[in-house]
Amino acid sequence: MKRLSISLFILLMWVGSFGRNISVSDTPLAIAKQGSFAVGGTVVQHSGAYDNSKFTGFGTPIEQGQSYHADHAVVDFQIPVDAYRLPLVFIHGYGQSGRCWQMTPDGREGFQTLMLRRGFGTYVADMPGRGRAGRTTAETKLEPKADEQFWFDIFRIGEWPAFNKGVQFPTDSASLEQFFRQMTPDISRHDMKTDLTALDALFGRIGEGIIVTHSAGGFPGWLAAIENPNIRGIVSYEPGTYVFPEGEVPEPMPGLTGTLKGVSVPMDDFMKLTKIPIVLYFGDYIPEEVTDKLGGENWRVRLQMGRKFVEAINRHGGNATLVELPKMGIRGNTHFMMSDLNNIEIADLLTEWLHHNKLNK
Repeated sequence: MKRLSISLFILLMWVGSFGRNISVSDTPLAIAKQGSFAVGGTVVQHSGAYDNSKFTGFGTPIEQGQSYHADHAVVDFQIPVDAYRLPLVFIHGYGQSGRCWQMTPDGREGFQTLMLRRGFGTYVADMPGRGRAGRTTAETKLEPKADEQFWFDIFRIGEWPAFNKGVQFPTDSASLEQFFRQMTPDISRHDMKTDLTALDALFGRIGEGIIVTHSAGGFPGWLAAIENPNIRGIVSYEPGTYVFPEGEVPEPMPGLTGTLKGVSVPMDDFMKLTKIPIVLYFGDYIPEEVTDKLGGENWRVRLQMGRKFVEAINRHGGNATLVELPKMGIRGNTHFMMSDLNNIEIADLLTEWLHHNKLNK
């Protein structure tokens, strides 16, 4: 009965908020369990015996006999009372950490909390070399390169300094300040194996779940689902690139930010993606024709490649859906639709898809 009443409450809240930006942050949220942990990674062990009688400086230790744990992901988790069995695992994109899923730049609830309120457990990752997972084996030199106006354009917030007309991103200076400050350097090894090791270990630890990716996090999401059968569904917000069966990779697509290429995988691996439901979401300000605008052109080719990916999945018997928000009458969304002003409406679409595909188990 308790489960029924909570489910009814969630349903009423969901239906009541559909299509509207209604804050529910004052509504109490019952959490049954929460915490954090590290997954994946490697250990570098130096030979010899450690001599704890020698001090050479806090930053200049003698490595003999010592170990170094690195290249792991750090994961926050929250499980609501009476949660559905399948949790959501959130993976960020380039230049970001799990923070992009937690709160919006203007202080509203992010997807982590919005989906908790709908009854789903959430796992939010900082991938290796990003955010709190900064312990890396890569020898990296960080240079403070000014790049924020470039990302403002690439993320389709606008064309600096102007915001796009009708944009769903908050246009006040304080919100933009918060957005820029959520960016984080990437000091990872820049190899897919490191990310996949972490994702495989994560799903090995928590069991079955649904992976929710954003941007550059989309590609490791496809590969992780191929490798780990515990991934029971994929939600991808504007993924960066895609996998295709051997012999079926589309022609490369040139664009202002480089040439986009699909990645070939064995047919047996690709077929694993046809066994689980997949949905892709793309926002606004993405043209159909070639443009000289960086943001629009960058995502034009990625959307076109996404159409080919969805077609390939479905042609091989899968269940993939591509949602182009403007075609649904939902306009103004940037690359960060999960934190745009209408993120409740975007979360409603996700909730509807999860229910439709019976992933609310």
